[in-house]
Amino acid sequence: MEIIIDGYNFIGRDGGLRGGLEHKRNWLIQQMAIYREKRNFEITVVFDGWRSGLRYEAEEKRGGVKVVFSRLGEKADSVIIRLARARGSGCVVVTSDREIRNVVEKFGAAAITSGEFAEVLRDAERPYDDSEYDETQRETSKKGNPRRPSRADKKRAEILRKLRS
Repeated sequence: MEIIIDGYNFIGRDGGLRGGLEHKRNWLIQQMAIYREKRNFEITVVFDGWRSGLRYEAEEKRGGVKVVFSRLGEKADSVIIRLARARGSGCVVVTSDREIRNVVEKFGAAAITSGEFAEVLRDAERPYDDSEYDETQRETSKKGNPRRPSRADKKRAEILRKLRS
């Protein structure tokens, strides 16, 4: 399984994108390298280069993590969607951008929010306890059995289990 991370979306999930972005990018890549060592997943982190990037898409490998900067004039969203389309059901996209999540799910990729993945990283040190997932805590106004999770919730729970194990 490959994990594709919307880099600036993940970095900005809590406090925004103020301050030293280079330091924050390096921190994220370092955290992903540590997680990759523990879980042995392929990880790609995609950053925007559309405002001040190079004329061509830049790609490098750091600590076993593939780092991609979109080219000048292209947003990271386009790169993430292109990568997810190519990998299909073999990847998980980490972004809180609902539009990206909806698009990549159409290609069979799983999508989780940046907050959910941050939780996975925090929990990486301890074994996953399946009883922690409470299926009744869904926020929904749909009718039907409230204890029965939707297909999307089941898929998300399965992906989170795989990421933690």
